[in-house]
Amino acid sequence: MGEKTPIHYKDAGVNIDAQDETLARSKQAIRDSFTPGVMGDVGSFGGLFDLTKVGSDGDILVASADGVGTKLEVAKMAGIHHTVGRDLVQHCINDILVQGAKPLFFMDYVGTGALDPNVVSDLIRGCAEACRDNGLALLGGETAEMPGLYAQGDFDLVGFIVGSVPRKQLLDGSRVAAGQKLIGLLSDGLHTNGYSLARKVVFERLGLSVHDTPDALGGISVADALLAPHRSYLKPVMPMLEEGRIAALAHITGGGLLDNLPRVLGDHDAIIDRSSWTTPPLFQWLVEEAGIEGADEAYRVFNMGIGLVLLVDDEHVAHVTEHLENTGETVYALGEVTQGSGLVKWLE
Repeated sequence: MGEKTPIHYKDAGVNIDAQDETLARSKQAIRDSFTPGVMGDVGSFGGLFDLTKVGSDGDILVASADGVGTKLEVAKMAGIHHTVGRDLVQHCINDILVQGAKPLFFMDYVGTGALDPNVVSDLIRGCAEACRDNGLALLGGETAEMPGLYAQGDFDLVGFIVGSVPRKQLLDGSRVAAGQKLIGLLSDGLHTNGYSLARKVVFERLGLSVHDTPDALGGISVADALLAPHRSYLKPVMPMLEEGRIAALAHITGGGLLDNLPRVLGDHDAIIDRSSWTTPPLFQWLVEEAGIEGADEAYRVFNMGIGLVLLVDDEHVAHVTEHLENTGETVYALGEVTQGSGLVKWLE
């Protein structure tokens, strides 16, 4: 047998040096997110967190996992990657906020075909900066280079969050009652849902690029409109949760108002007046260009400008509204809760 030519890991498509470079670029951003509960440093096999250091000992833990969906494709087209890292964290924060929880730590996962340190470190940086800004730690994560499973230039980004909630503050739907008011908070664009339809409309039907500035968007670029980060509602809403002024919350993600509000309604209905807010231009444009007939389809695909809905007893509405407006939120009186069977109904 002749002498065999060595095949190295890099020849098989996995570059360990690139992994090391990515971690080196990301370390400081990760450390900047550390909170008093973090034990140890970057690079351990598992992340350690001391609940007693953050006052959560004895609380109920709340966990969630999610991804960014096909918004990643827009990020790739625009060459902008840190914003989807922020999207991921803030989406997950809102998902546990609606149960009353304050986030403790986050873990990310990046899978890619060929690891580009510039791209992956930007993804991680976006996660770390969002964690820092929202008071939770980026406790750990995984970067996996898998040629053959992912095509060249492809990557995926998912995350896992853990938070805690005092038992008396837990929102589980049991406090929902007829007569409560529905308060809506403005979204910052599509957040992380509806991108498969949006991309088909914008890039296939209209033939636009991420750099184009259609009149319907008021002069901003397609990239700026579609990559607007998923808004975190933690800071404005948490004080009202701690004061016990909110009966329930719904994060308006995939499925829109029609599918997300029923998750907290139980045997009640939500009566919503769609004239109570002006649908932002981005949604009007997408719905018109998609030729969507009937309101329900649009309100299930997109959030249509409402990112979070609060269910509030009438006696607390004025205080909650004033507080939210003072923190810079755009607040809408959407409607009210009635006895029913867990449906969202439009006020005609």
